[in-house]
Amino acid sequence: MTTIAFIGAGSVVFTQGLLADLFDLDLGPLHIALHDIDPERLDTAAAAAAYLAQDRPVRITAHLERRAALDGADFVINIVQVGMNAATQLDFELPARYGVRQTIGDTLGVGGVFRALRTYPVLRGLAEDIAAVCPDAWLLNYTNPMAMNVWYLKALGVRNVVGLCHSVYWTMQGLSDLVEVPYSDVTYQAAGVNHQSWVLRFERDGENLYDRLDAAIANDPELLRRVRVDMYSRLGYYPTETSEHSAEYVPWYLNHASEVDRLRLPIGAYLGIVAENLASYEQTRVALKSGEPLSVDPTMEYAPQIIHSMVTNTPRTIYANVPNHGLIPNLQSGATVEVPSLVDGSGVQPTAVGALPAQCAALNRSYLNVCELVVKAAIEQDPLAIRQAVMMDPATDLPVEQIWDLCNDLVLAHSNYLDPSLRAALK
Repeated sequence: MTTIAFIGAGSVVFTQGLLADLFDLDLGPLHIALHDIDPERLDTAAAAAAYLAQDRPVRITAHLERRAALDGADFVINIVQVGMNAATQLDFELPARYGVRQTIGDTLGVGGVFRALRTYPVLRGLAEDIAAVCPDAWLLNYTNPMAMNVWYLKALGVRNVVGLCHSVYWTMQGLSDLVEVPYSDVTYQAAGVNHQSWVLRFERDGENLYDRLDAAIANDPELLRRVRVDMYSRLGYYPTETSEHSAEYVPWYLNHASEVDRLRLPIGAYLGIVAENLASYEQTRVALKSGEPLSVDPTMEYAPQIIHSMVTNTPRTIYANVPNHGLIPNLQSGATVEVPSLVDGSGVQPTAVGALPAQCAALNRSYLNVCELVVKAAIEQDPLAIRQAVMMDPATDLPVEQIWDLCNDLVLAHSNYLDPSLRAALK
């Protein structure tokens, strides 16, 4: 029997999507061990899992204690969000008082920095529990900020960890639609860092589909009012995340009101997504209590595919976030990079992509500079490194005194979640 532990299972909508995909695969008997610290959300997740399992050979257990859920796990799916809606609200409201614009705030920028810092104590406990009760398990991390979290988990010594994100897959689906070529006919390669990888090759039977993309843009100039299309037109390679995400990792857009208007950037967009997620959770909870049927769409996420490939030795290629050990030589060694990876019965095997185009690598290095300092802050328990990380952030355009003040405000606001040595205000 394959045991799969869900950490943060109270993220019910995402949990049930992953479970639906898992239950549709030929995996034999399964033990699904659900963990959350919120009893109501845990009960809702367990009820949704039982509904989706129906007559399949699936055992479902629910645990408020994390180590009990991890005991004997073969795979661990991490989807925790520390602080939930209230913490996310602070990540937007406090920087906005200083004039800092954010759209998503979960990957880089001051929002991404503090999302990582309040997640790290939970990740450290998770790493300790995995080492104690399931040291050979594969940790499949979905929790953002992806690059910072995977880098930190590897620094803690977690043996088998891979970060998973759907951005490359859905980018290529969207590009296929834009150039009017079926996705099934397209071959491609992308690489870089999570939420800022680059489509290096985009073809059909030897045809360079970038030519079709150029024609589509020429025929519809409104496409240039998307950040990612604007970046492609200037850098020569298409970025693998939405415009809302992509705008946050560079200094050119959010720092300028004229660009926010030209590119139709929705400031604070993630707060709307959070509200939608809360509404979806409530709908699921009410439906389960009233006996109404649940409608769950396939997710096309990588975790179920990885588990199927490893359990059945079925080869497939996915995009994975892994340590950079010779995979992309013009990015920092040991940093988390996103590359195509083969998965089969022997595990996840990243592909060495080679050097990125110089302009793409330069942007990725700027992104990774912030990540490196956040990981340093946590590993060395260095509160100064937090401020230095925000100083390096390309979209936090503030005088350094205000960066210190903003970080002091956020440290105080999130103090319940941070390591004690990182809670100090600095002058």
